[in-house]
Amino acid sequence: MSTCEKKLRIVLKVGSSILVENEKVVLTRIRALCELIADLSSKYEVILVSSGAVAAGYTEVALDKTVIHNKHALASLGQPLLMHTYHEEFSKHGLRCAQLLLGSVDFDSRSRTDHALATLNVLLAHGVIPIVNENDATGTSAAMFGDNDRMAAHVAYFFNADLFVILSDIEGYFDSNPKENPDAKVLKYVDFIPEEALAEDASPNNAFATGGIVTKLKAAHFLMERGRRMFLTSGFDLSLIREYLLEGKHNSGTLFLPTRSISMVA
Repeated sequence: MSTCEKKLRIVLKVGSSILVENEKVVLTRIRALCELIADLSSKYEVILVSSGAVAAGYTEVALDKTVIHNKHALASLGQPLLMHTYHEEFSKHGLRCAQLLLGSVDFDSRSRTDHALATLNVLLAHGVIPIVNENDATGTSAAMFGDNDRMAAHVAYFFNADLFVILSDIEGYFDSNPKENPDAKVLKYVDFIPEEALAEDASPNNAFATGGIVTKLKAAHFLMERGRRMFLTSGFDLSLIREYLLEGKHNSGTLFLPTRSISMVA
């Protein structure tokens, strides 16, 4: 890529279902994620939205996270542990990282959003990987999204990303429930999400997850209505997103397109 050519900006969101197993953060998966981002950084400006702080805190003190103040305490314990892990792994690739803790209130104010964007732009301009998470240590329900899927979608939109990617425990958006229908297939392209799909109860598959497919669909819907794209794919097999972003191969995963714009696909 020419030094004069502007890099595309992507937001990469990875959830607790990928980073956490048996109530512990899985170091090998963080290591693989950092290696992926290092490879992507030659072509993209990468903003990472990472869950896992509460789970990391739980490895230090096993508190009941259903109690809100315990959850805040776990996040407070876990954030530095998680960031230290990212710092160590990124440094192996000659990369630096920084942390941004945000909440919904930061996108309700034009001034707050502009200040956050300015900070992020400085970091990216100096080759630093911004790692964004909700401010779970002190945030109140009124100032929080409650899940990183929708928060990351706001990051993608307000911070001018060209693409939002969710690395999930599912391969994409299926045409029917794969747990009930063994013949369910991943939809390659989606440009419309029915209202009933957005209204279903969230069903996280991990003790530290806060979303499920519904929060991902809500994140996609938010961006689709605003002319942006989202890609949902497996976070367990990073070769799939590597192929898509670096080789242009769409072998698996779902690309959510601006509403009714399927003809825009090359």
